[in-house]
Amino acid sequence: MAKALQGCLCTMLLLLCAMQELGCWAMHTAGQGPGEPGDPALLAGGRVKRGWVWNQFFVVEEYTGTEPLYVGKIHSDSDEGDGSIKYTISGEGAGTIFLIDEITGDIHATERLDREQKTFYTLRAQARDRQTDQLLEPESEFIIKVQDINDSEPRFLEGPYIGSVAELSPVGTSVMQVMASDADDPTYGSSARVVYSVLEGEQHFTVDSKTGVIRTAVADLDRETQDRYEVVIRATDMAGQLGGLSGSTTVTIVVTDVNDNPPRFPQKMYQFSIVETAPVGTAIGRVKAEDSDVGENTDMTYQVKDEEGVEMFKVTTDSNTQEAVITVQKPLDYESKKVHTVVVEALNKFVDPRFVDLGTFRDQTIVRVSVLDVDEPPEFRPPSNLLEVQEDAHVGSVVGVVTALDPDTANHPVRYAIDRSTDAERIFDIDAKTGAIVTGKVLDRETAGWHNITVLAMEADNHSQVSRASLRIRILDVNDNPPELATPYEAAVCEDAKPGQLIQTISVVDRDEPQSGHRFYFTLAPEATNNHHFSLLDIQDNTAAVHTQRVGFNRQEQDVYLLPILVVDSGPPALSSTGTLTIRVCGCDSTGAIQSCNSTAYVVSATLSPGALIALLVCVLILVVLVLLILTLKRHHKSHLTSEEDEDMRDNVIKYNDEGGGEQDTEAYDMSALRSLYDFSEIKAGDGGGGPGEGGPGRNPSSELHALPQWVQSPDLDFSVFRDYICRKVEQADEDLSVPPYDSFQTYAFEGSDSPVPSLSSINTWSSGSEQDFSYLGGWGPRFRQLAALYAGRRGGEDSEES
Repeated sequence: MAKALQGCLCTMLLLLCAMQELGCWAMHTAGQGPGEPGDPALLAGGRVKRGWVWNQFFVVEEYTGTEPLYVGKIHSDSDEGDGSIKYTISGEGAGTIFLIDEITGDIHATERLDREQKTFYTLRAQARDRQTDQLLEPESEFIIKVQDINDSEPRFLEGPYIGSVAELSPVGTSVMQVMASDADDPTYGSSARVVYSVLEGEQHFTVDSKTGVIRTAVADLDRETQDRYEVVIRATDMAGQLGGLSGSTTVTIVVTDVNDNPPRFPQKMYQFSIVETAPVGTAIGRVKAEDSDVGENTDMTYQVKDEEGVEMFKVTTDSNTQEAVITVQKPLDYESKKVHTVVVEALNKFVDPRFVDLGTFRDQTIVRVSVLDVDEPPEFRPPSNLLEVQEDAHVGSVVGVVTALDPDTANHPVRYAIDRSTDAERIFDIDAKTGAIVTGKVLDRETAGWHNITVLAMEADNHSQVSRASLRIRILDVNDNPPELATPYEAAVCEDAKPGQLIQTISVVDRDEPQSGHRFYFTLAPEATNNHHFSLLDIQDNTAAVHTQRVGFNRQEQDVYLLPILVVDSGPPALSSTGTLTIRVCGCDSTGAIQSCNSTAYVVSATLSPGALIALLVCVLILVVLVLLILTLKRHHKSHLTSEEDEDMRDNVIKYNDEGGGEQDTEAYDMSALRSLYDFSEIKAGDGGGGPGEGGPGRNPSSELHALPQWVQSPDLDFSVFRDYICRKVEQADEDLSVPPYDSFQTYAFEGSDSPVPSLSSINTWSSGSEQDFSYLGGWGPRFRQLAALYAGRRGGEDSEES
């Protein structure tokens, strides 16, 4: 085939060369070239101007010969063949790719050309006189076109190709389109005419030979059998004729899924077990139906189909794993039923109506749940939690009985107890064997009308198995509290009151709460039966009214009346109490408004009760004891102060012979003890200007006191420094929030400035310039004799040194 192709190419090349040779020899004598008509340089001997007329030159690409390829010939009509005309060319490839014979005008191609890189070359031709180099013909432009041959195979430039098609698609379903490109000249011959065909995969797919569209060739593509196909497509130029070039590409075709497979359970029965005490919501197990499809076509929902399973169990779908999760929906009981059978159904969420004829897209399986027995605590039966008892029930009376049974098959005996955290006062007890609840103390409804206790029931041989029941015990009321007046009533009556005038309406209270309601009866106490001043009227609505019974009252004779009133309830049994109404006689104006009342009491009953007398005596005795105690404390305190005043102040001076901690040390010594020994007013009055030299052994204690350095307040002293210091300390204490609220005055041990009191310290006495005189120390008595000798000796030594 290669030899035939080479022979065909040679024949075509020879024909083209012959045509070009004939065209190049022709000269057009009547046409006009690109030069101007009146150009004197182009005229010779008055002849008419001639011009170039060029046929198009062609050169075959991919020439592989050893000799330069002849392209064509340029010629001028003024050329007589004597070699006097020189031909030259310029432009694209001139002198490199294309060479010209200066004498004959023949043009040859010296290099191998490729039309796919450059399709034509533009050049310019000149004819000059060889002797004068004068331009004989105007410069003319011509084109050398590269002639195409079929040297480029078709190429698939957009690969690799990946397409998809749904499974079970009908025959002829378009999958995708492929396109090949040929670099040859599409306008010349059939070198660029491409046709397509299938090299591999023709059993399942076809390709349109002209458009390159790939289509299905069968209708039974099944993704579950094969989900990917590799199809090889070939593109051939020369319209598929013999000798054409070809290229190929691989197309990957993915078969996409459709919901054509129903869910299927791998097993027809599953078995699980769970303890009977599992709380509601506990997961029992998981089952899963398999689906050969992928993606959303495998999404399922599960449901319980039988009535028993719907009541006891619940099935949910795990969206991540597409599993059915079976959970407890109702408490289980091993003693009631040991095995439960549940029918679980799986069905696809999304059903494709095109494939409903393939069968039902659902499946069922049976799940057997075995309930395991565990040791359970006793159960209270019945669950009544309300008991009632009369408040006058005797200790040990039965309030009620609770019953608990062991639900296990062993039916262990049960023991009872009361949670004492709910009955800390032990008002109730319970029989450990029978569960009878009895009173442990006397009950009082008015103190506590309800009691909430917790009863424990446990197995006799296993106290860890405990159940609890809350009981509410209501205390029923009995009439054990007498009625009482609602308040200590006080009323007022005018001196000019008339008979039958209403003074006060009274009511009573009763802590009891009879079921039929209260009914109270009012009457005057027996001790007030001879009362002729006031009357009592029972209004029959649990209230009574007090009226005057005579004309006018006299405050001078009696200004207060105490009226005892007897109140009786309806029982049973009927209880009563006596209350007192205090009535004051007051002066009133003409309108009846009270002006003034006296407070002298007159009791209708002439005697006091023994209890009142005892209480009065006790109060008087307490007052006497308190008075005696106060007098004793005052006398003791006074004697203590007297002993302190009698102390000699010299006994206190010896306490301060140590240096101490400075001005800020307020705990090393008690300044108040020292200051209390000085009577500043006395010192100021007795200081007659005596100096330290006046001291002597014979001086009395009064003169010794005057010999001490004393602080005398000057009339013009300025205490602003102390005031500023105290204010500054107070501001610091108020602003500092991190310290406890201590009294800031404890830090006010500040001496101040310009104090007239001389210092006792010897710190400043080492100076030779000190003129302090310590001779007064000799007058302080024998206790300071050594101190006086020490300072007197030091002073004498300093004087000798100075002299």
